[in-house]
Amino acid sequence: MRKIENLTEVLRKGHEGRYAVGSFSPRYTKLILPIVEAAIETKSPVIIQISEKEIYRHKVDINDFAEKFFGVIDELKPTIPIVLHLDHTKDFAIIKQAIAAKFTSVMIDASEYEFDKNVELTKQIVAYSHPYGVTVEAELGKIGTTDFVETEHDEELFTVPKEAKSFVELTKVDALAVSVGTAHGVYTVRKPRVDYDRLLSINQLTKTPLVLHGGSGVPSDMVIKAVQMPSGGVSKVNIATDVEQAMLKVIGRETHITEEELNRYPQEILKKARTAVKELVKDKINHYLLSAGKAE
Repeated sequence: MRKIENLTEVLRKGHEGRYAVGSFSPRYTKLILPIVEAAIETKSPVIIQISEKEIYRHKVDINDFAEKFFGVIDELKPTIPIVLHLDHTKDFAIIKQAIAAKFTSVMIDASEYEFDKNVELTKQIVAYSHPYGVTVEAELGKIGTTDFVETEHDEELFTVPKEAKSFVELTKVDALAVSVGTAHGVYTVRKPRVDYDRLLSINQLTKTPLVLHGGSGVPSDMVIKAVQMPSGGVSKVNIATDVEQAMLKVIGRETHITEEELNRYPQEILKKARTAVKELVKDKINHYLLSAGKAE
């Protein structure tokens, strides 16, 4: 059985191999299993994540999430690289709690602040996390949202390439989420887009792996182009809404539910929901991320 990894080697290999690693958010502990199964069957590295807002919205205890994750690892004994990541989080106390629960990577989202304050807060998290061997992702610019699950605001502010260079040099972050046109949630009125010239400029100025948030609903050709850019493109793509939508369709719901509510569904329905999630993740690995077979 392979040990749980942080982002360092997983994203370095993605950057060099011109593929991205999927950072899938199950949002409910029962959906951790099919995501890991999909990664094993496609021989792909994978990142399992949950955000601060998801913890509150879906009423998932962070320690329970970690316990269920490691239970799946004990059951399946995977040999692929796997990362346990805390997504968008502003509360230092939750980051500390995640590290104590053996998360191997965390994200500090201080993007709502101006540059210097973002740097200051990010440096604090890096200084705390790195001694534990935990990697840190941060965000520069503001990534839009359509459903307010990941973030509290819908403002969008594209990442400035020269600021990205300064930011990673000052903070020593291990991965940088950039704002280049995608948004969290379901695309309804607005359409997904990717500013490839901006991505190229950022990549030319820093070797820090870049993260594309808002991967759900983005056409595969757009993601593949962002992943396979000559300079390395994006190395991590976040996919959350698509996972939840696959589950909700099976159980006949249109909006999110809590962890407790999902647990009350019959095992027969839950099995079908997990199968739907598994097939979705396999499709993303094969046709969006191009990470199938990269764990070997």
